[in-house]
Amino acid sequence: MKITYNAPFTLTFALVATTIHVFPQSITEGFFVVGTSMDFSNPLDYFRLFSHALGHANWNHLFGNLSLILILGPILEEKYGTLTLALMSFITALVTGILNVAFMKNGLCGASGIVFMMILLSSFTNMKAKTIPVTFILVVILFLGKEIMNSFEENNVSQFAHILGGVLGGVFGFFIHNFEKKRKTANSA
Repeated sequence: MKITYNAPFTLTFALVATTIHVFPQSITEGFFVVGTSMDFSNPLDYFRLFSHALGHANWNHLFGNLSLILILGPILEEKYGTLTLALMSFITALVTGILNVAFMKNGLCGASGIVFMMILLSSFTNMKAKTIPVTFILVVILFLGKEIMNSFEENNVSQFAHILGGVLGGVFGFFIHNFEKKRKTANSA
């Protein structure tokens, strides 16, 4: 048996996030937390709009996110491809970063938006034409419903990023499914 680097995006993301967490907290806070305002003349503020997904508040936060990313990422990478999953993750981080700057009162760090994107996206992996998987419905009810209920509590968790990541995962799942269906129809004609 030989060891393979079977999910390049997933494994690289996990390694980079773990490496960043080893750095002093001042570096993490300076480069990997998106704030609540933006200086449009500061290139670092643009970087933080997506780099926040690599920074984490503590080891529990990091391990919680990475455990789900390492479970779901390889399956999604196999289904959608490394570049597609990387692009969906980048878009999720960027959108949550932009909306956090525009609407939230607290800074944001961590890959939770990407985790919830992966959770909802994974419910589409065996979707058939003109169907909605029951797993998708249950995931929406369980995961996003819980986050909506938790959003009324005072805590340091960004349910906003969780909900937005889940919504983006659903959008990506439907978009990719419809795109693949049209491509197959065009190829068979």
